[in-house]
Amino acid sequence: MPVSSKGGVGPRIAYYRSVMRPKMTQQELSDAACVALGTIRKIERGERGVSDATLEAIADALGVDPIRLRTDRGPAHTRVHDALPAISAAIATYDLPDDGPVRPIHELRTAAAESARWRLGAQYTRIARRLPDLLTDLARAYHAAPADERAEPAQLLVRAYRSADAVAYKFGAHDLSARLIELMRWAVPEAGDPLLTSSVAYVRTETFFASRAYRAGLRALEQAVDATPSPTDAPKIAARGALHMRAAVIAGRARDTSAAAMHLDEARGLADQVPEDVYCGTAFGPESVRIHEVSVAVSLGDEHVGRALDVAGEWKPPRELPAERRSGFYIELARAQLWAGLADDSFESLKVARHIAPQHTREHPWVREDAATLRRLKRADSETLTNFAEWCAAT
Repeated sequence: MPVSSKGGVGPRIAYYRSVMRPKMTQQELSDAACVALGTIRKIERGERGVSDATLEAIADALGVDPIRLRTDRGPAHTRVHDALPAISAAIATYDLPDDGPVRPIHELRTAAAESARWRLGAQYTRIARRLPDLLTDLARAYHAAPADERAEPAQLLVRAYRSADAVAYKFGAHDLSARLIELMRWAVPEAGDPLLTSSVAYVRTETFFASRAYRAGLRALEQAVDATPSPTDAPKIAARGALHMRAAVIAGRARDTSAAAMHLDEARGLADQVPEDVYCGTAFGPESVRIHEVSVAVSLGDEHVGRALDVAGEWKPPRELPAERRSGFYIELARAQLWAGLADDSFESLKVARHIAPQHTREHPWVREDAATLRRLKRADSETLTNFAEWCAAT
């Protein structure tokens, strides 16, 4: 149904485009939303209405929920939150899916790969909108396949569950996230891929982060490292290296300095043997290890924070890395800068994170906490900071 521009939709689109850092041009918005430049111009001037589909495409490109463009003030509740029950319903019958057509495996393979790209690009609205149907279709395909042909449907299920989990975890639905991780663990033995098993062990750490059971999480990761295949080729090196990166971070959260340093050293040594690449949706290589070095320093806190600033002073994550990981770097850096008394630098880092991956940044709890702290510290009214705090629902 078309949405009228007379009520201010166009000016709100122009506003959100202008507060991007760096500012997004109309041409850039046109390219990102796949909407004609002339159409963007007319919408912003209020000369034409905008359909629901076009509004969603523009909102995705701007990294805001469409409701933000329809009303002056929108609730923190978003369309992604609205979609979570559908994901939950789709996995409730993972072992007894409803009868229906079974899509060809090549179509399911393409859809699962697309969802993984959306996850790496932090496009959570798209995942939430498409994953419920995909999860149901994959469950049908898995159960319809003969026992000796279930490996690929199981692999695709694991990857789709992981994309759904990214949405659940990032949007605070930790119980749903834990359920999705358990389903990954259920499906992965059928996949017959030990490297995918390592990837699931990496993701499982979210449950330990969410419950603050850091030492238990460290033990689980160390067991997973021991179970990985010998690092004799690039994929196996990446699998083990990713687990060491993750173990270093959770060791930092546990304030186990020696374990964090040991796992970070192991990750560095493995990263030196491979180029930066994406393994089962997890980036690993020298650049990813640098990002995790910042994360470890922030996790350890206190005198270690300076190391995060040193890394950032010498290096910035390249554009080739997944958006979710790059934005995470700047979110972690912003916290380190805030703790170091560099409030202006911290805010700049948050704005960079927002530009890279708006949805990831907006939903990150540290962003809300740090934006609220910055707003209090600045004392004098800052329209830009106030707008940012309202955007991420900081209190």
